[in-house]
Amino acid sequence: MADLKQAYLITGGDRPKISRALARLRGHFGDESVELLTAREVSGDDAVAACNAMGLFGAGRLVVVEDVDGTPNAEGRLTNGWKAADLKAVTEYLASPSPETVLTLVAAELKPDSPLGKAVAKVGDVLAFDVPKRALTKWVAEQFKVSGASAEAEACRALIELVGDNVDELAAEIDKLAIWADGETITVRDVQRLTAARAETSIFALTDAWGRRDTPAALRACEEILERSPRPRSSELPRLVAQLASHIGRVRDCQSLAAEGVSARDAAGRMKRSPFYVEKLYGQARNFGVEELGDAIVRIAELDHALKGGSRLAGDLELQRALVDLTEPAAQPVAAKA
Repeated sequence: MADLKQAYLITGGDRPKISRALARLRGHFGDESVELLTAREVSGDDAVAACNAMGLFGAGRLVVVEDVDGTPNAEGRLTNGWKAADLKAVTEYLASPSPETVLTLVAAELKPDSPLGKAVAKVGDVLAFDVPKRALTKWVAEQFKVSGASAEAEACRALIELVGDNVDELAAEIDKLAIWADGETITVRDVQRLTAARAETSIFALTDAWGRRDTPAALRACEEILERSPRPRSSELPRLVAQLASHIGRVRDCQSLAAEGVSARDAAGRMKRSPFYVEKLYGQARNFGVEELGDAIVRIAELDHALKGGSRLAGDLELQRALVDLTEPAAQPVAAKA
């Protein structure tokens, strides 16, 4: 207890760092002296009562209350956290806390300058662990190091594209990759093979290959996506084409914005996309002419028609033919034959 303060508020979205901070705190106490609570189930008065309870043989105690400001619902909003009366009860307790207890409050978005944050700061510390979206690639690389692994910079970016920016999901995938790598450097290929892709980003290997006009890589990525998909090919093919069409459309939009003098960073704000992703779109746009991207939209529409009964060829073959048309640097788009 000598090195610890009376109270801590740990807040932010970096769950791995929060978990490590809690582990360090728990390391100062025996298991019998730690009480773990959640604000979803206990009131502020209950937490105060737990803090004032006598420890075994007068030993110090750690009371941890998680979810102080709630947990995310389906829309991403925090719900079921403490209400005003609960916060008031804990704030009043912090004016004269038990000398034998360390109270640790864990929140997702509670600000250090909130009334509760200020009350904690008077007798303890406020620890804010956030992950800036612009620094997410660096954060992923750091988490690999913490897990005893190393990863190529492109592999870190690839992981973000596959998983998204949810740090809990990223941390889970990082741990899995680190264990699998067993000391070897993790590559983009490793990430593509081992990471469970999310719906919005599952075709990034294909769109990357298309964007750099690498036909063999595009065909290979397409086949791997179809093989890994839990859906039957008859339903996966139209979904894949729709995602590819959306991506090409965004590249075309970026090409137009770049022609207007809009920077990739400003475009990211307009499109409500990550700067890293939009910078990639800008890079891909430079690999195609204006007419080429217009023809690409037409070729995708022709492919969609073919998959919906407009062709006697197998859907896989129609998609392969379209990818060749879309990626070959010297090729002009060729209409699919019915």
